[in-house]
Amino acid sequence: MRIQRYSIILPLLAALWLGVTPAWGVSKEIVQLQTQVQQLQDQMARMQRAFDERMGVMQHLVEQSTDSVNKVAASLTDLQSNLQKQQNDSGSRVDQISGQIQALNDTLDELKARLAKVSKQLEDMQASQQNLTAQQAQQQQQQAQAPPPDVLYNNALRDFNAGKNDLALQEFSDYIKYYPNTDLAGNAYFYLADIEFRQGNYQKAAKDYDQVLQNFPGGNKAAAAQLKKGFALIELGQKDEGIAELRHVIQRYPRSNEAMQARERLHKLGVATTGTTARRTPQ
Repeated sequence: MRIQRYSIILPLLAALWLGVTPAWGVSKEIVQLQTQVQQLQDQMARMQRAFDERMGVMQHLVEQSTDSVNKVAASLTDLQSNLQKQQNDSGSRVDQISGQIQALNDTLDELKARLAKVSKQLEDMQASQQNLTAQQAQQQQQQAQAPPPDVLYNNALRDFNAGKNDLALQEFSDYIKYYPNTDLAGNAYFYLADIEFRQGNYQKAAKDYDQVLQNFPGGNKAAAAQLKKGFALIELGQKDEGIAELRHVIQRYPRSNEAMQARERLHKLGVATTGTTARRTPQ
């Protein structure tokens, strides 16, 4: 089966890849990559077990449906034989048996339809499992070919500071693609949003700033992300929402540099630094 071949090929590819590691030793990035490969293999093994269990249940349902079809077919044959023997009986008796045969035929058709539906579901499950396995293998191969996380992040940050926005945008996007669960992924989202903010794409910037707040609330870019999200919303004309974000910065990080910037922006807008609505302060 194709799934079993993937289960064999993936460890061999990992072993072959490790075999060509330079003689200067296993770096931190290689260890991280090995851990990710092992996690993917464990996940595929768990999915394989779950798939086998589902396959067993579906096979059992198919066997039950097949038995029911056979029983109904046998009953139908017996009734047809009885009908032939009772041809001389009254017309009402013939009509009654004919009705029973029709009912059995309807039941048989229903069972056949159910059996076909179960078979289709089984085929869909097999196809989904194969597609998922192929996607995981492709992702694993991409990660194996990707630059080490520290190298990719440092290159992106260097290009960001140098004003090479398009190149940095691609590098930060690649970092999030290959290493979405690392500590620096939140920073990558932040700088990605900063580039979009520079380019005037405030809608996308607000969305990526929110990625930092939602997925990395304890990261070192949380305060800056909420501040810049407020700026982006104000630029989009969503003034009340932007003011609310700036007030949250002041409430959550009252002594931070971001809180000072939030107060300055609210002062320029002529609104209070506290409150639930965007009310203008007395002039």
